[in-house]
Amino acid sequence: METRALGGTGHDSTVMTFGAIALNWLEQEGANQLVELVLDRGVNHFDVAPTYGDAELKLGPKLRQHRDEVFLGCKTQEREYEGAKRKLDRSLTRLGIETIDLYQIHGLEYEEELETITADGGALDAIREAKAEGLVGHIGLTSHGDPRLILDAIDRIDDLDTVMFPMNPVVAGKDDPEYDYGAVLDRATEEGIGTLGIKAFARGPWPSTDDLPEADRPYANWYEPVDTPDEIRERFDFAAAQGLSTVVSPGDPKLVAMVLDAATRYDGMDEAAQRSLVERLRHERSPVPEQLHH
Repeated sequence: METRALGGTGHDSTVMTFGAIALNWLEQEGANQLVELVLDRGVNHFDVAPTYGDAELKLGPKLRQHRDEVFLGCKTQEREYEGAKRKLDRSLTRLGIETIDLYQIHGLEYEEELETITADGGALDAIREAKAEGLVGHIGLTSHGDPRLILDAIDRIDDLDTVMFPMNPVVAGKDDPEYDYGAVLDRATEEGIGTLGIKAFARGPWPSTDDLPEADRPYANWYEPVDTPDEIRERFDFAAAQGLSTVVSPGDPKLVAMVLDAATRYDGMDEAAQRSLVERLRHERSPVPEQLHH
């Protein structure tokens, strides 16, 4: 599988990152098998978070067995020092490891949060301290909120190594600045910051719970995903062709094998094909940023 430099981290990430939230929906045996499959296909970047149910615990056994083969991203939704420190310790314990390669401020949505995170006694202080102690290798940020807020965070956090944000043809076709994740990609690339694309496989928001109760949704994703091999390949190719460091696989385990297949076969997407996909989908509803997770 193709690898790309993850900004200035010194790590070359596979063009697909395994979104380990998928493990939450499996029993331990199934989780072990899925991790083995992902590793067998050469994926070297995994991403997990404490908010993903039991995903950290389910990832632990195989992660410990293959620790040298995995660049691991984890996250915190804590905004203040004490909470972030506590959550980091808890993640290390649940995963059963000593170091997290990339620790990310998770799900930035509001300007006030950014103020808290970057202030004295904010989460960033705890993460920087952990980095100095060797518990954390690099510092990242994730958001599917307003791209202008992510740009603001890049301005304010001078030791930011990676950003994770939505990238798909539906948002690429929107003209409103609140969908301009392309500006984030350009700015991050300019600054040597690694870029992780999420929501590449989003078809759109789920129908309302009146029309389709949550229990009846066929996938565990919080948005409705594309789910045929051709659509998944087209979406993967589009996201990877934008110049992201890596594209994160979707949250339902049933989709992972198809994404692995697309990532293994990725060999670019020409501009005409990209334009035609954007045109076809530009009037679809985007699940970001209007319908935020969490």
